[in-house]
Amino acid sequence: MSRLPLVASDQANATQAALLQAVQSKLGRVPNLLRGLANSSAALRGYLDLSAALGADAMLTAHEREVIALAVAEANGCEYCLAAHTAIGKSTGMDAHAITAARRASGGEPTADAVAKLAAAVVATRGRVSDDDLNQFRAAGFDDAAVAEVVAAVALNTLTNYFNNLAQTEVDFPVAAPLEEVGEAAACTTACGCSV
Repeated sequence: MSRLPLVASDQANATQAALLQAVQSKLGRVPNLLRGLANSSAALRGYLDLSAALGADAMLTAHEREVIALAVAEANGCEYCLAAHTAIGKSTGMDAHAITAARRASGGEPTADAVAKLAAAVVATRGRVSDDDLNQFRAAGFDDAAVAEVVAAVALNTLTNYFNNLAQTEVDFPVAAPLEEVGEAAACTTACGCSV
């Protein structure tokens, strides 16, 4: 059970109701995370605005953004976001191998691997990544705009991870198995050379 109330649309104030309706219209439902964030209209609006900006004007692909979300959720131990982004990742075409690779911050293929590694480095170093980390990311074909987007995506996902960890948001997506249980089921069976 969530430690913070989930704002129901019929009990929301006008601002909350408008934000929740926008989510409902876009997604067809309002996930518990967003109902929890709705306790503060400012927090919900901030999340929605940054999420929309990273989706609309982004250089990073939807797949790369999901790689970041999975790597950051695993690093932060957010069960809610692991479940949500496993489901979202599947809807964007990620298979079990790609999802496991992202959770392990390896990405599975060269560009996703570079994104996952930089995101993991940003989390682990609190943004104090090495020159080598940046050079490896750039060597994979990314520019400084992509660097900024990785940091923004890490921040967005850290917001939701920390919120869910604090609120103990009830997971309303299929639960993602811990990596130890995923084990060999998602192990790489190709010659891609990844470390999964």
